[in-house]
Amino acid sequence: MQPGDPAAVRQLFEQIAPTYDRLNDTLSLGLHRLWKRQAIAYLAPRPGQRLLDLCCGTGDLALLLAEKVRPGGQVLGLDAAEAPLELARRRAARRPWLNLDWRLGDALATGLSDGWADGAVVAYGLRNLADPLAGLGELRRLLRPGGRAAVLDFNRPEDPAGLVARFQRFYLRQLVVPLARQADLEAHYAYLEESLARFPTGSEQESLARQAGFTRSVHRPLAGGQMGLLELVA
Repeated sequence: MQPGDPAAVRQLFEQIAPTYDRLNDTLSLGLHRLWKRQAIAYLAPRPGQRLLDLCCGTGDLALLLAEKVRPGGQVLGLDAAEAPLELARRRAARRPWLNLDWRLGDALATGLSDGWADGAVVAYGLRNLADPLAGLGELRRLLRPGGRAAVLDFNRPEDPAGLVARFQRFYLRQLVVPLARQADLEAHYAYLEESLARFPTGSEQESLARQAGFTRSVHRPLAGGQMGLLELVA
């Protein structure tokens, strides 16, 4: 599939939704939960805030955020694929005390008003957008002045021949794809390396965020440089 093709990306996540969380736990040894908590720690959510989870997938981050903004807060999870959203709704139904909403929509054109959110997260979503700069621009538009955003994703190493990049290729080709093959999802997870090839590096993400209007933009490598957290202030 062509990385960044909205229809193809949407179809991919419709298909992998039932096994997405289990494979994430297996492939990251559960560490993706720690990285997401680091994103939340940067966001520093407070009771009463209105937060946005763009490209929310099956809703694990949105659920964590909804706990943090109680009482009086609200979290909206938005995703382009219906199957992950349905799983998110089922999860949320087991915690009816949380103020959570879910919306099918486009992260490049959410339809929400300017300054709608006090803060936002994007986990493993920016890489899949057709235009990362446009995605960052929409994210900036949605935040009130001074609002924070945390963008978590795979890190594309600055040196493609360096040790970090070589290990990443080994991990994707020798661990991720074979495990996905066992679940009949080889082509879906082979897409990871293809999408990384067009993804901006950390320094490029910082530059794009500044172009999008963020006043602070710092990319922090995680997991020995395999992942990255882009910390933003509107």
